[in-house]
Amino acid sequence: MTLSADTRPSAPTTGLFTDLARVLRSRLWSRSPEQVAPADALVRALCHDMRSPLASLESLLDHLDGDASPQLVQLARDQASQLASMLRTADATGGAPGRRGTRRLGDVVQASVAASGLPRGQLTVELDEDACDVSVADARVQRILTNLLENAHRHGAGAAVQLRVSRCGTWVHLALTQAGVPADRVLGHLNRTEPPVDLTGLGLWSVQRQTRELGGRLAWHTDAGGAFTLVVRLPDR
Repeated sequence: MTLSADTRPSAPTTGLFTDLARVLRSRLWSRSPEQVAPADALVRALCHDMRSPLASLESLLDHLDGDASPQLVQLARDQASQLASMLRTADATGGAPGRRGTRRLGDVVQASVAASGLPRGQLTVELDEDACDVSVADARVQRILTNLLENAHRHGAGAAVQLRVSRCGTWVHLALTQAGVPADRVLGHLNRTEPPVDLTGLGLWSVQRQTRELGGRLAWHTDAGGAFTLVVRLPDR
């Protein structure tokens, strides 16, 4: 499918904190305060937001030596989940190297679902047979899917998510539907021209940027029941 191959060198992924170190190494370099690039500002904001859950985890772990209460255990799990979610967002936004080579779209969808952290019981995937074997030669396709699913996971309040992947002529459509989505807020993030330095809407900003880079376009609609659908249309070249 689509697009030119991502030619950046690949690197192994070995864990949550290794991912964080890799993102920091790839994004931060010495600059004077007035020369901070948008990418650097994003990662610095990300690190700032990590301080609170990290401090909470450290405090909670100090209390887990003996018989920990179920509430403390659950709180620790929630904080760890938040950190993992933030790293997935940074990774999918572009902080991590892309894969090289060509993959089937069906495999890309499967990898995106696994990377998003979205519980499978919350997600329904409809992958049309003629779309499953479309060849994908660019890592940004998986980043787009991961960002959409991650955003639904973090901000969807547990509402069911439907992902429909189809092929329409020379286009591939990635359609994500979820009820309770604030359409105005989502469209505001999608229409940003610069990355948000406070990370608010970072995933959606990244989706629109990478979609345009790939020669694609975005569409959206709300059905009679109030469910919001965002469609990413990518050219199958």
